[in-house]
Amino acid sequence: MDRIAVFSDIHGNLPALHAVLDDIHIRQINRIFCIGDLIGKGPSSDLVVDLVRSSCELVIQGNWDKHISDSSEDHPVDNYHRNNLGEERLDYLRQLPFSIEFYMSGKYIRLVHASPRSVDERIQPMDSFVSRLSLFDYSDLCQHKKQADILGYGDIHNAYIQNFQGKTLFNVGSVGNPLEITQASYAVLEGQFNQEELGPYSIQFVRVPYNIELAIEQAIQSGMPQLEAYILELRTAEYRGNKKS
Repeated sequence: MDRIAVFSDIHGNLPALHAVLDDIHIRQINRIFCIGDLIGKGPSSDLVVDLVRSSCELVIQGNWDKHISDSSEDHPVDNYHRNNLGEERLDYLRQLPFSIEFYMSGKYIRLVHASPRSVDERIQPMDSFVSRLSLFDYSDLCQHKKQADILGYGDIHNAYIQNFQGKTLFNVGSVGNPLEITQASYAVLEGQFNQEELGPYSIQFVRVPYNIELAIEQAIQSGMPQLEAYILELRTAEYRGNKKS
């Protein structure tokens, strides 16, 4: 059986990324896919980009990767991250593909950052049945014009799995900015890679504790913008520190 580790939304959190990569190494998983949002929010976007480039077989673009690398808007947050990254890394982010698509044990799997239509379209696990079902569709941005049997995505920082009449939808959660519990999250796909004949497969979710206080100390030392909101998110796993209703 082949195994693929899939993660997303590191958001410049280097201690969280190190913890996840260490766990992947312990499990002896050699194929690693990153599905976007390497940068933003946290202080170490430059080091995260470098580590993802050296560790991951395939990487796709997230909404932060696209916005920060494409925008020339004079905004303190954008300027901070652009200056942190430098032009060579920004060019790397601009050229990242939109999706990763392959067969595994007879299932056609599409991995995107947010949806098969956009890196900005946000669909939550509690959204309408029609909205969630639409994630199996395709657009001109996808590699192939065919519906997915399995759709994996990131963006919402909330890991889950749901089944739809033989199709499977899953979200890998977030490495560096989880919004359910204060542990990094990733998924492991297991099956026969590139096999179009039906066979056994599985999707496993992994939670990895990491040194949150080290990540916070790095953020403080960096002088990054929106520091307090970032610290609250890391410590509470709640968006901008706002308690869930």
